[in-house]
Amino acid sequence: MITHIRGRLVEKNPTTVIIDCGGVGYELHISLHTYSQIGSEESIELYTHLQIKEDSHTLYGFAQKLEREVFRLLISVSGIGANTARTILSSLTSEELRSAIASDNVSKIQSVKGIGAKTAQRLIIELKDKILKVYEFDEVFAQQDNTVKEEALSALEVLGFSRKQAEKVVDVILSEDSGLGVEHVIKVALKKL
Repeated sequence: MITHIRGRLVEKNPTTVIIDCGGVGYELHISLHTYSQIGSEESIELYTHLQIKEDSHTLYGFAQKLEREVFRLLISVSGIGANTARTILSSLTSEELRSAIASDNVSKIQSVKGIGAKTAQRLIIELKDKILKVYEFDEVFAQQDNTVKEEALSALEVLGFSRKQAEKVVDVILSEDSGLGVEHVIKVALKKL
C-alpha cells in the first residue's frame, strides 16, 4: 500500500526515524544498516513495508529496495517475524545474508541474536532459491537500468503478449539500435511479434 516515503527527517534513532511528509509525521522502524546509510540531510526517502495486525499498523523503512525485498523474504519464513527480520538485517548486511544462505552457512546465521540452529536451517531451506533470484533480478536491473525496455515490455504485456516472448524481441531491437524511443521500440516489436 505504501511503497516509499519522501519528506523531511524530523528524528533519527538507531531503530526508528520520523519523517514529516505533508504535515504528517510517519514513524518508520529501521535496521542498523539503514540507520548507517541515512545522512544528516534534511530531505530523505525510504522504501517501506507496511505490516497490518489487529492491534497495530507498523511501517518499516529501508534505504535500498534490495534490503526491503530481503526483509519480505525473511518474514515469509515460518517463525521469523518483522522484529526478528529487522534484527537479522541489523546484524548482517543483505550481501552477507545472501552468501550465508547460498553457502549453507548455518553458523553465520546463528550468530544473530535470537536465531537458533533450527531457525537458521529453516531459513536456508526456505530462502535459498528465492534469495538468489532476488539478487539476480536486482543485478540485471542495475546493469541495464533501461527504462525504455521496461516501458516497452509493459506496453506489450498490456497488449496481450507474453513477457518472455516480448523480451526476446525487444532485446534484439535494442541491440541493433539502443537509442530508440519507447514508441518506436513498440512499433517495431509489434511487427516482429
